[in-house]
Amino acid sequence: MVALDRITASFHLRSRLNASPPLLHATGLHFVRNEDTVFGPLDVEVQAGQALLLRGDNGAGKTTLLRVLAGLLHGEAGDVHIEGRPSDHRQRSAHMAYLGHLPALKGDLSVVENLEFLCGLHGQRGDRGIDAALALVGMAGYEDHLARQLSAGQKKRIGLARIWLAPVPLWLLDEPYANLDLGGIELVNQLVRLHLDEGGAAIVTTHGAYAAPPVRTRELVLERRT
Repeated sequence: MVALDRITASFHLRSRLNASPPLLHATGLHFVRNEDTVFGPLDVEVQAGQALLLRGDNGAGKTTLLRVLAGLLHGEAGDVHIEGRPSDHRQRSAHMAYLGHLPALKGDLSVVENLEFLCGLHGQRGDRGIDAALALVGMAGYEDHLARQLSAGQKKRIGLARIWLAPVPLWLLDEPYANLDLGGIELVNQLVRLHLDEGGAAIVTTHGAYAAPPVRTRELVLERRT
């Protein structure tokens, strides 16, 4: 595995001033499914260099909230601002990378082919290569393996490699520790820590089974509607 302290970054966010607007500021978010309110109205804010931990029981709306923020779902109401500017789903996709429960890998493509495909769709950091990303997440040597041959934990590591390659400041991580061993959990913590050190931000969901990343963290608890 490549040592994290040897990876350099080039985000312009390094020079962000404390007086700058939040990286993400959402107000009045409200989501309804089958005429039942899932959450809201809800305000969400995360600054550059900060992690926001979303806690709550299963069914509380954590995944739904991330998908609304990413523009994958449309809520009943609410506004999302990126760096102080109103945003639509296209603008959000240029600033956010979403890691969900499903691996988003094509089973009959190799690991490298999957990452090349995803980078072609969503872009790639100019200072980071696929081989280095795979080494970083402990998947060097699996370049030619088909995605369907991988375990759930290995697929999660490929997803983390994709997040690492994404040229965006905000990570949306939905239960990123799931299916990972202790080494994988520490890997997530290290990646989040380094991303924040570079001026990025992360919103991380958990139902309480795992500890929060050991970084500057705020917490938002969602309660399940009855």
